Amino acid sequence: MSANRKRDESQVVGFFGVGLDNKDGHQRLTRSEHFLLLGGSEATHEHMQDTALRFEEALRDRGKHLQETSLAEVIELLEKSSES
Repeated sequence: MSANRKRDESQVVGFFGVGLDNKDGHQRLTRSEHFLLLGGSEATHEHMQDTALRFEEALRDRGKHLQETSLAEVIELLEKSSES
């Protein structure tokens, strides 16, 4: 834990995305710097991948690391990134 963080302050260290609508039997797995995405139909998994890419780009554009980003900002970025 960073010396700058209070013990009771929440910190996001990564994301685990699970798609549950797979009917074709194909196993899908994607890893990125902050995301582990598992399962889903082709369309669902692609949407999760797009969200992960947009989130990581937005974080990079702000010049921040995930661990130093507030929970409120992470939620905001994730919501914006998941919009189709």
